[in-house]
Amino acid sequence: MAGAQTTEVFNCTPEQFFDIVTDYEKYPEFLQEVKECKVLKTEGSRKLVEYTVSVVKNFKYALWMTEERPGLVRWEFASGDIFKTSTGYWKMEDEKGKCRASYSVEATFNMFVPGPIAKALVSVNLPNMVSSYHKRVAELYGR
Repeated sequence: MAGAQTTEVFNCTPEQFFDIVTDYEKYPEFLQEVKECKVLKTEGSRKLVEYTVSVVKNFKYALWMTEERPGLVRWEFASGDIFKTSTGYWKMEDEKGKCRASYSVEATFNMFVPGPIAKALVSVNLPNMVSSYHKRVAELYGR
């Protein structure tokens, strides 16, 4: 299993960051690798979200996103082209009026991928993703 984690402080409240993380259909506007994102089904606090992403080539996958406002969004793999499993979360906490957000993901792949390469595939985009979220916060909340 490959995994990646990071913790960042964003210039917004945890509630504002939660709103960005759960606005799935807007992901293509600020996450470069996400080409399309749509909510397929809603069941209470769970949403089935389908992602079309481009990393070397295009692929699709769907995750069950469980939202616990204002501080936690968890996901688990539902279906897709490349992953066998994928679980993770965003955890948001207040830090002096800002949002301390922790991100964690673990995944296994449908095909054999050597451990170091699997870890690289899961974590390679993490710095760009975090930077994209900082830019989104600035766009929406001007901080």
